[in-house]
Amino acid sequence: MSANKEKSIFERLFKLEENQTNVKTEILAGITTFITMSYIIFVNPAILSETGMPYNGVFIATIVSSILGTLSMAFLTNYPFALAPGMGLNAFFAYSVVIGMGVSWKTALGLVFIEGIIFIILSLTPIRKTLVNSIPMSLKTAISAGIGLFIAFIGLQNAKIVVADPSTLVTMGQLFSGPSLIAILGLIITAILFSLKIKGALLLGIIISTILGLFNGVTPIPEGIIALPKMSDWSTVLFKLDLHSAFSFEMIGVMISFLFVDIFDTAGTLIGVSQQAGYLKEDGTLPKADKAMLADAIATTGGALFGTSTVTTYVESASGVSAGGRTGLTGVVVSILFFLSLFFRPIIATVPSAATAPALIIVGVMMLSNILKIQWDDFTEVIPAFIAMITMPLTYSVSNGIALGFITYPILKLFTGKGKEVHWMVYLLCVLFILYFIWL
Repeated sequence: MSANKEKSIFERLFKLEENQTNVKTEILAGITTFITMSYIIFVNPAILSETGMPYNGVFIATIVSSILGTLSMAFLTNYPFALAPGMGLNAFFAYSVVIGMGVSWKTALGLVFIEGIIFIILSLTPIRKTLVNSIPMSLKTAISAGIGLFIAFIGLQNAKIVVADPSTLVTMGQLFSGPSLIAILGLIITAILFSLKIKGALLLGIIISTILGLFNGVTPIPEGIIALPKMSDWSTVLFKLDLHSAFSFEMIGVMISFLFVDIFDTAGTLIGVSQQAGYLKEDGTLPKADKAMLADAIATTGGALFGTSTVTTYVESASGVSAGGRTGLTGVVVSILFFLSLFFRPIIATVPSAATAPALIIVGVMMLSNILKIQWDDFTEVIPAFIAMITMPLTYSVSNGIALGFITYPILKLFTGKGKEVHWMVYLLCVLFILYFIWL
């Protein structure tokens, strides 16, 4: 097949010229997104194995569900967003539901599956699209900026620049040793490359940081190159969900919690990264919001069948967007790399979190710039936006930030005589979020 034909196939599928991008840029963006989120391949099995789920089985399920979700997003929406089992959602699955409530992991998978089916049904109706597009522009901007703060905070934590402290909750780590040193050097190098507008600056920063980590032991020496996956490992979690127990009356509240958190985690990430990519229209609506939600729902349902917790759109997709990714081709590249990671697990494991931290911090800075779009002279817009922004990193949850933003926004508007400016869906969600926090 000729290069021209290959180009025409990519053009026909992903409309590269229309989106002002090219194959090379999309490949770089896909590699960048994959590397910044590849930690989930190892972290998700580590968390879910706390419930008694077999580590190797969850490892394969994590990769397969990420491929399903990312390809669904790529071909349904042509957006450059990657999906994988969500951090926070997997912790809720493991520590709150299975360990905390004593629910078996098979029943918990059944709950995630049911939630995913409901998610699909809602996505095929106008409800989900109305929900996303009803969010006020100031809150959409705040969500994007808040995710930027959240991403940067994750980067600082991964680099051990910010560490836990019993008296102040967080404090400064040891800056000139271990992962912090590598992250700081990597941040300086990446910032210079980015400032010079060098193509693939984020990816180059990650590679250079990984190499630097070899000199102080932060980057581990790989034990081999190839590790073949075993179907017998995957069979320990594949189709092991217990739907009979999940359909019991006492599980309704848990299932609603899964659904609620998933919907707003997804909505927040889609809005935040879409604004960064320039997809939001002037009125704040997101084209193809319904299809994006459907892709997420398909991924969640498939993930439960494959043997993992809720799959969702990843905030690290913003790193690929910042690298120039604008179409589903970015997601295809991410999916290919996820597939290869099944076989090259030892190599993927060598990239330390300290090496990806600089990319997350710089992406956070870029997303934070969206606060310039907030109407700073209107406190009924500013205060809910600030609360939504600051809550995300401080509570380690996108959905918590959205919830508090939705509660404060209509209340302030209503008691300042601006209640007619608020969409009816926002009032409804305000009440639902209040009830959610009371029940929680």
